[in-house]
Amino acid sequence: MAKKLSVIIPVYNEEKTVVKLIKAVLAVRLPLSKELIVVNDGSSDSTAKVLAGIKNRQIKIINQKVNCGKGAAIRTGLKIASGDILVIQDADLEYDPREYKLLLAPILAGKADAVFGSRFAGSGPHRVLYFWHMIGNSLLTLMSNTLTNLNLSDMETCYKMFTREVARKIKLEEDRFGLEPELTAKIAKMNCRIYEVGISYSGRSYDEGKKIGWKDGLWAIWCIIKYNLLDD
Repeated sequence: MAKKLSVIIPVYNEEKTVVKLIKAVLAVRLPLSKELIVVNDGSSDSTAKVLAGIKNRQIKIINQKVNCGKGAAIRTGLKIASGDILVIQDADLEYDPREYKLLLAPILAGKADAVFGSRFAGSGPHRVLYFWHMIGNSLLTLMSNTLTNLNLSDMETCYKMFTREVARKIKLEEDRFGLEPELTAKIAKMNCRIYEVGISYSGRSYDEGKKIGWKDGLWAIWCIIKYNLLDD
């Protein structure tokens, strides 16, 4: 029986949102305890100062001196996580921690080893933003599905939850946003029981701090090829 959820929170220049996000995660009521692993990935703003003011036994804060990327921050978090179930949570408030229960349900029911939260499924509210981002995401998901033989609707989602057993077997290599196709490919190769649930999405604009760009999309294509076809 699962007893603890580890929430891995990579943070880079999120001084305006990280405290709100942490409070939101702590406020979520779940049938298991929570630990928060906040990895400050070399932020150049006041993120480190803001995090220094947080005192809570449920929270572990790691400050990396150099910015290495989201994937590198998550690798750090995975090494420290002690939960029976793990989930990735961005610090930008685009994803709602109150929906952890949706992702947890298939795992706690003994049906799933990994659960993806899809921004393109379900009836939750979604902020309307960039058309070409949607097209790019759809193409990357289609390409990934073609090689993994999965039928995901949102491969690039931040919300990926998996059991401790899955986490132990995954050896991540990507430092930046290539983490998403890499993680998907490696979970698929493990023949895990994968579920997908619909989630809400409160996307933000570039003026509001969105970081992913078209170069990351090109790199994601390479990662889909590499981790599905070239890696053993």
